[in-house]
Amino acid sequence: MSSPFYVAPEQQMKDRADFARKGIARGRSVVVLRYADGICFVAENRSQALHKVSEIHDRIGFAAVGRYNEFENLRIAGIRHADMRGYAYDRADVTGRGLANAYAQLLGTIFSSAGEKPYEVELVVAELGATPGEDQIYRLTYDGSVGDEQHLAVMGGSADVITEVVAAAHADDLPLEDAVRLAVRGLASDAGPGQPPRTIGAEALEVAVLDRSRSRTRKFRRLPAGVLQPMLAGPGQPG
Repeated sequence: MSSPFYVAPEQQMKDRADFARKGIARGRSVVVLRYADGICFVAENRSQALHKVSEIHDRIGFAAVGRYNEFENLRIAGIRHADMRGYAYDRADVTGRGLANAYAQLLGTIFSSAGEKPYEVELVVAELGATPGEDQIYRLTYDGSVGDEQHLAVMGGSADVITEVVAAAHADDLPLEDAVRLAVRGLASDAGPGQPPRTIGAEALEVAVLDRSRSRTRKFRRLPAGVLQPMLAGPGQPG
């Protein structure tokens, strides 16, 4: 009888991490950045039905890249978590930090479980504060690691290239139009070495904001193509 094939635990974890990273890198990128009145989410997404950006709670937004069925399950779980906590205690007790911690535990458990494949997803949970200084952007990776991002986060695709372009011109007090154009310019910069930036039209974008200037309790709103087109026609969009 042949002996069972042995793989060192360190190698198993490395293989699982490589598998998840490759799946995430195949997805189109998402940029999340602060602007003058809140937090903006800009994703390259041609689908009108399958969203990468969603509302979780009154002041909390969610963005993801990777396998749609996996991050959609996480989105639904996040909404249920927020609803249960808001019902049991108070709506103000639902926080981005609490939601990020819950996601971190779930993703970490799945990643370390030998019986399951790791999730091929990367997430951002963003919470709009009462003041700009209280805004929070949490980035979660496939293994449950959590990063507290101060100004912006980029996931999926050529994230390093896009981050470099966006970070070079970003400021927390940018007007919304400038923030959207900057994010799109970053998304368009991943065409490859020696290639000119791509042109990304409004129909290929999914854009939403957590808007502090909104009088409603719910601060999340989507920007349809009709609103985006005049923004992209302004300065800063590659043509």
